[in-house]
Amino acid sequence: MNTFGPEKLYGIIGHPLGHTMSPLLHNWGFGEFGIPAVYMAWPTEPDKVASFMQTFRNLPISGASVTIPHKLSVMNYIDQLTERAEAVGAVNTLYWRGDKIVGDNTDAAGVSEPLRSCCSQVEKALLIGAGGAARAAIFGLKSLDIKNIYITNRTRSKADDLASEFGISTIDWEDRGDQHFDLIVNSTALGMSGKNEKINPMIMDHQDSKTTVYDLVYNPMETVLIKEARAKGCRVMHGIEMFLHQGMEQFRIWTGKDLDALKARELLLAHL
Repeated sequence: MNTFGPEKLYGIIGHPLGHTMSPLLHNWGFGEFGIPAVYMAWPTEPDKVASFMQTFRNLPISGASVTIPHKLSVMNYIDQLTERAEAVGAVNTLYWRGDKIVGDNTDAAGVSEPLRSCCSQVEKALLIGAGGAARAAIFGLKSLDIKNIYITNRTRSKADDLASEFGISTIDWEDRGDQHFDLIVNSTALGMSGKNEKINPMIMDHQDSKTTVYDLVYNPMETVLIKEARAKGCRVMHGIEMFLHQGMEQFRIWTGKDLDALKARELLLAHL
């Protein structure tokens, strides 16, 4: 390898990658610790995943982030899954252990870590949505020892499937606003910039200052759910926390170093 260039190569695969903030976060982190590495964006169409993974083995690439729509398909090309990746059923992080490619999932940490300071007050949590992010969210919530976790989804059967797999309870979509929750996590795209931006995934009639609302959507930062939750006096957490903490966990896996959360958050907010 070129002695003047970076010693290690990292990057992100997804399609489309758009304005991913991962290079910003990780390259800043390498700079903070003086690590001779670079992190790049590698837009990868679904039919190119196999050839990318061959490149991963050959180059060599030290590690990669995996985003939509490749979190399931990359599992066909790796040697080992961590326990949490297996439980979540998806991979968003690749790294080497000896000569084996390991697939991990840090999305669960993106849900659990921002909530760790307030989880002792949470008796009853509601998760909205039953897609890939929901699986990571359930694993994250269970890791915080939250006893009563409920899931609701527009398609009831998807919620039922996850509820039975993870040992949690289902609530009908129409009934999701009928009771008070200590914690509400939105894992759907409702409220996301675009055609769903004006849609609030939750009916907030019974929520109050004892409710924490964590919206995993971060574009826009102030979603309709966040706005209404704030008006109700709820504690709110923005989706940027999910991105920040899953990225910090990736950085720790790759380098053994802990990024400064305050500085990293400032960096991301300035970019947004």
